[in-house]
Amino acid sequence: MRQHRHPAILALIAAFASVGSPPTMLSTAIAQEKLVAPEKNPPGDIPDDQVFIDYKAPAGFTIKVPEGWSRVEIPNGARFFDKYDQIEMTAGTAAAAPRAASAKAAEIPALEKSGHAVKLGTVQDVKLKGGPALHITYLANSEPNPVTNKRIRLEHERFVFFNQGKTITLDLAAPAGADNVDQWQLISNSLRWH
Repeated sequence: MRQHRHPAILALIAAFASVGSPPTMLSTAIAQEKLVAPEKNPPGDIPDDQVFIDYKAPAGFTIKVPEGWSRVEIPNGARFFDKYDQIEMTAGTAAAAPRAASAKAAEIPALEKSGHAVKLGTVQDVKLKGGPALHITYLANSEPNPVTNKRIRLEHERFVFFNQGKTITLDLAAPAGADNVDQWQLISNSLRWH
């Protein structure tokens, strides 16, 4: 039976063979690799001791985001992320406040068109510290990982805030099953208009 070996292993065997080292040295070298410590929190969980800082958006609002997360500017907003966890906020305009009763006409079709395999959850009107908002929960596939091309299922909570003709869409995402209830509540309640 033919054995398949990883190219890196074959390179190590060749390197040891070239210096006349016995094959047992290769076993010892590989055995010395230490186990990586397990993650402190399950994948997707924002730690309970996470520090949050204010992000002042050019679009006229301030919101709390996790300190240390990466940030990229996107059209009309910004995206903060750490692995598969993501916070995206975009500014827009509307003639009237979006409501659960009217979401089927605009917000939901746009969401289904822009997302990957979207499965709608709840659609409701909520009152937060930043004002009334449309709240939509849904599941969707992530973008493919640039290295492995793997996608994972993400849970989303989307809030659409309205103030004097302006909207802010806040979308919070994490791997399905992550426990971020308190952290997402903190973020969604932290929005302040300028």
